[in-house]
Amino acid sequence: MAERNDKLREEKETGRLEAFSDGVFAFAITLLVLGLHDPTQGSTVGLLTGLIQEWPMFFAFFTSFITVLIMWVNHHNMFNFVRRIDVRFMFLNGFLLLWVTLTPFTTSLVANHIDAVDASTAAAVYSGAFLLLAVTWNFVWKYASTGQRLLASHVTIENVGGVNRDYNLGMAGYVAAFALAFVNGLASIIAILVLAAYFVYTPLRRESLRKRNELA
Repeated sequence: MAERNDKLREEKETGRLEAFSDGVFAFAITLLVLGLHDPTQGSTVGLLTGLIQEWPMFFAFFTSFITVLIMWVNHHNMFNFVRRIDVRFMFLNGFLLLWVTLTPFTTSLVANHIDAVDASTAAAVYSGAFLLLAVTWNFVWKYASTGQRLLASHVTIENVGGVNRDYNLGMAGYVAAFALAFVNGLASIIAILVLAAYFVYTPLRRESLRKRNELA
């Protein structure tokens, strides 16, 4: 009975942390749309011309929306492995959310400067924030998975190794996007979109493997 009560308490605490994280992701992704506005306000251009001129804002919004959405999906999948939490993990997860909440600000920088002379600076800030998020994400996962400290009993060494490879590759990709920002700002943003596509694939692959293992 005591073991069952401990398990229920752990599941409740983990669920509360995930629910809090979901709220932060939802808030960040909602703030992104506030950067969009009617381009004809305070201007004499026509609506179609104004919308075309606003392409940096739409491009930055689309990139950030997709990226935050994919981060939320992968965060949820990480919590499918995590079954217990402690205070250190809560703080690490909080620092991860710090970089998520910065996304609307860095998006506005990209939207306002991607076609200007300081596009590289804007792209460097944007990709740099995602790089710091990737570093923090790796710390969160490493803390939870080392010695399977906070993981569920069904998580195997192979599962941990697969996630490690994906996260390490992602961090390397963000390093490349950050370096690319100093060469071509727009190319750096496109590299982040490519990374986002990769992280769409990884949870789908893990889900497929999980289903095959259940049927085996």
